[in-house]
Amino acid sequence: MPQLNRRAMLRGTTLATGAALLARPAAAAAQSGTPFVHGVASGDPLPDRVILWTRITPTPDAVPGSGLGGPVTVRWEVASDAGFGSVVRSGSVTATADADHTVKVDATGLQAGRSYHFRFVAPDGSRSPVGRTRTAPAEDAAVSSLRFGVVSCSNWEAGWFAAYRHLAARDDLDAIVHLGDYLYEYGRGEYGTRGRSVRWHDPAHEIVSLSDYRIRHAQYKTDPDLQALHARFPFIVTWDDHETADNAWIGGAENHDPATEGDWAARFAAGKRAYLEWMPIRVSGTEQPLYRRLRFGTLAELSMLDLRSHRDLQVSATSKNVDSPDRSLTGRAQFDWLRSGIVSSPTQWKLVGNPVMIAPILFPPLDTRTTQALTDMVGLPDSGIPFNADQWDGYTADRRRLFDAIAGDAVTDTVFLTGDIHCSWGAELPLNAAAQPAGATVGTEFVVPSVTSPNIDDSLGVPPRSTSPAVEAALQTTNRHLRYVELDSHGYGVLDVDASRAQMDWCFLTDPTDPGAGVRVGASFATPRGSQRLVPAAPLAPGAAR
Repeated sequence: MPQLNRRAMLRGTTLATGAALLARPAAAAAQSGTPFVHGVASGDPLPDRVILWTRITPTPDAVPGSGLGGPVTVRWEVASDAGFGSVVRSGSVTATADADHTVKVDATGLQAGRSYHFRFVAPDGSRSPVGRTRTAPAEDAAVSSLRFGVVSCSNWEAGWFAAYRHLAARDDLDAIVHLGDYLYEYGRGEYGTRGRSVRWHDPAHEIVSLSDYRIRHAQYKTDPDLQALHARFPFIVTWDDHETADNAWIGGAENHDPATEGDWAARFAAGKRAYLEWMPIRVSGTEQPLYRRLRFGTLAELSMLDLRSHRDLQVSATSKNVDSPDRSLTGRAQFDWLRSGIVSSPTQWKLVGNPVMIAPILFPPLDTRTTQALTDMVGLPDSGIPFNADQWDGYTADRRRLFDAIAGDAVTDTVFLTGDIHCSWGAELPLNAAAQPAGATVGTEFVVPSVTSPNIDDSLGVPPRSTSPAVEAALQTTNRHLRYVELDSHGYGVLDVDASRAQMDWCFLTDPTDPGAGVRVGASFATPRGSQRLVPAAPLAPGAAR
């Protein structure tokens, strides 16, 4: 199967109508009377600190991406109560045009495993919305359970962010894990759904410059449902490709034309700089890697990967080069960091925030002990032809080295949390996919659907659940390590972890193009402790307020 080019397939199937474009930031600030029109956010919780974020519009012309406006001093406050009767930490920071007037503070000196409220105050006394955040438990704490919202792939034009609204209405989450494609780089009408865009991207053209990326980030941060979710829970984020350009790699991207869009290194640097400015992430300089690790007591450790900044160029799915040991998805430094972190983790659960799918999807899975002579003769990948060589399937040497390390050290309870592919999958991670379902496995993977970005039924223009069930059955028949596949629905995941198992609920929206869409639990699977297998589970009950 040739690798699908999503941009080429969908470019001609979007647009037609646009509605309800949210106000430009300057106009919104003038109408609301607050300089904090982009809301507040928090992220990367540690036991004694958390990142706090906002953006101030100091003058009407100092809109995102403009470079206008002088420095302005912003006060920040952290309190143990919503009324700020007990302020426990505070300080001031200067917002400048050099950072697009974004504000990012690492609020230290907090107590572990506690909820706090925070806000920002402008020089004229104007206050931001109040945010709520939570620190991580102490590293030696015996945590009974953790619960995360898990999201990815939120395209502004393809639908409304009702998934964020439903998550923001919950009380039982410790954090939101965003696995990438927080925004999309395309121009208006280039990547919508079902022949129409529900609202237009700003700026109208594909984003390339630093100013462009800042404007697009600012637009997404005006969505009320996204603002509500940021104000409710800390985010733990990584990026995929659309924060810069589709199918990005270390030296370019499929959706980048140097002849018309300039130097890739300059575009990449612009995208990364804007991302670091506009996201509540504990990464500062553009040379600092995005991959990092957060710990939640003795129960779990979460390693967030960056699988775009260090990868080699993608190759054809039918090329023998998918198996080349000289090609890497992670880059050597990140691979060594990931492997050593998993095999030496002191926690029970080793969670990995993984932007692209790691479970093999092959046509068909082949046993190299008996078929390698044939694949060598015809020049095909050893283990079978991958569905998508932009995933770990296109870099099988990295995956084999990682799986061998996990198996060799007898590590258990490794769970990959994945986005990118816009649909829902539950998979066991086999040492040899052709030997399944009885062969050895080294972990499990939960892949969450897109918040809005188009999936199979959207792309084909067919009713939901009309064509995909047959495809899902065929995928599971061929790839027997796949325990769950659902290719049509949009929404989010809720991951619950305790001493006995890690469980994912897939929560599906009734209609992503409806801003008032409802939600239901589509499926629930768990991996029991020490099993490296997936079993159906009862949907999660509402948890205690965090």
